[in-house]
Amino acid sequence: MASTLSMLLCISVLLLGLCSAEDPFAFYDFEVSYITASPLGVEQQVIAVNGKFPGPVINVTTNYNVVVNVRNKLDEELLMHWSGVQQRKSSWQDGVLGTNCPIPAKWNWTYQFQVKDQIGSFFYFPSLNFQRAAGGYGGFTINNRVIIPIPFDTPDGDITIMIGDWYTRNHTALRKTLEDGKELGMPDGVLINGKGPYRYNNSLVPDGIDYETITVHPGKTYRIRVSNVGISTSLNFRIQSHNLLLAESEGSYTVQQNYTSLDIHVGQSYSFLLTTDQNASSDYYIVASARFENETLWQRVTGVAILKYTNSKGKAHGPLPDPPNDEYDKTFSMNQARSIRWNVTASGARPNPQGSFRYGSINVTELYVLRNKPPIKIDGKQRTTLNEISFSNPKTPIRLADQFKLKGVYKLDFPTKPLTESPKMGTSVINGTYRGFMEIILQNNHTKVQTYHLSGYAFFVVGMDYGEWTENSRGTYNKWDGIARSTIQVYPGAWTAILISLDNVGIWNLRTENLDSWYRGQETYIRVVNPEATNKTELPMPDNTLFCGALQKMQKPQDVTSLATSIKGNTSKLSFTVLLLLLISAMLSV
Repeated sequence: MASTLSMLLCISVLLLGLCSAEDPFAFYDFEVSYITASPLGVEQQVIAVNGKFPGPVINVTTNYNVVVNVRNKLDEELLMHWSGVQQRKSSWQDGVLGTNCPIPAKWNWTYQFQVKDQIGSFFYFPSLNFQRAAGGYGGFTINNRVIIPIPFDTPDGDITIMIGDWYTRNHTALRKTLEDGKELGMPDGVLINGKGPYRYNNSLVPDGIDYETITVHPGKTYRIRVSNVGISTSLNFRIQSHNLLLAESEGSYTVQQNYTSLDIHVGQSYSFLLTTDQNASSDYYIVASARFENETLWQRVTGVAILKYTNSKGKAHGPLPDPPNDEYDKTFSMNQARSIRWNVTASGARPNPQGSFRYGSINVTELYVLRNKPPIKIDGKQRTTLNEISFSNPKTPIRLADQFKLKGVYKLDFPTKPLTESPKMGTSVINGTYRGFMEIILQNNHTKVQTYHLSGYAFFVVGMDYGEWTENSRGTYNKWDGIARSTIQVYPGAWTAILISLDNVGIWNLRTENLDSWYRGQETYIRVVNPEATNKTELPMPDNTLFCGALQKMQKPQDVTSLATSIKGNTSKLSFTVLLLLLISAMLSV
């Protein structure tokens, strides 16, 4: 049966002319469901993809068309977000509430997008209802095309590592805690690839915990892709007795520098080159430990995995490698972040050097100063804000409201600087100018590190410092080789400046990656519209678009008949193929 289905799919693809060297396709089927697991020794409900936690790695190449059929087996709505994938010309596929109606429980929905002109290390995760706190995430790797050289020798292997803080309470209990106006408190631990810590300390780590082991061969070089997929804790990543040669961050090749450890903040991804050049007298610790917290109290918030050489002579033992000793030096981590620079001579997704885009010589057309503060009560609820506005997601996604010219769904009135009035709820959106060049200052007046992500773009990180940003701060900007990425940290009592070339039409989410703050409203959207409204700059609305809110009546029941009728009209070849696949699957299951 399976071979018959595969043969029919291949025939349909060939008949439709989809197999070409220019635009290959990668098909994935994701079943998102609950499983029972005990990563920290306590049985709990975890979100798995295809029965696995973390989910499978999506591994594609620049310009691939990616088709992911998501079956929602949860008991609540779901959206999958592809963090860092720019969705060129198609915010319809971004998987956040501003662009997509949720996939109802027990339904499926097919994402279709091209990883246009991108390379790098990213991850996907469920973006609704605090679900990322229960898992549902996995790596997303975009490789260079063969014709584009990478700025280092081809590694002997490629390893994906997901790190993140973790609670033994279910995500539903965690979000209720936030809704009740309480804080989540200290996490119960840190997971590495969905597993708890190796028992490096008998008093801190209970017996019977399943831990991650990464096996390597001596004398080789591996590319290790590390993403912090956690809730709100910055983590320091290190491997005992090994240097980490930083090579890439979220789609940009970096100036290659060795680090004994690197701070990886929530939502961020890096890739390192690891050379297995040690004597393998024993296994080695892989550590991800909490940063900017009381180390004595937070000892349990440490993830420990094992790096095992094939010729290892024994188990890892002794104390863990030390984290940075900077309790009284708040500039250490910031200086480390400043040291991460763009490799301007390397080719990225295209053959031209990354530095050929001279961002430092472009005139800024729009300036926004965005300030966040600790949670505050608004209308009796604990909320978080940007510029004193706590974002309220509309029942009808912003992109759909634009498509059908609905009024009153949102307002294009997001303030360019913090308001002086009392905090309020609102669906206030930034009005970006197509082909403009926007400067955003992220000012963190909270006591915790905040990490910000922007969908649809890689922005240039040009400066960060402690204190309040002023126009004189521009004198400290890096105007030549600031890293281009999609997620950046802002330290407590500090600011970070980013520059964005607004060349991607759509509705794009700007949010904190700290899940607790995001859940309480610390986000907005940037709306970028081409006044000429051409398909060359934005793809048409997908044929399988879900409808909700004011457009709920347009939604048909999900069955084979409705899928077949959606073929009518101006359907793309890719949509037709996916629909044909679903029809064949339905017929074969009868």
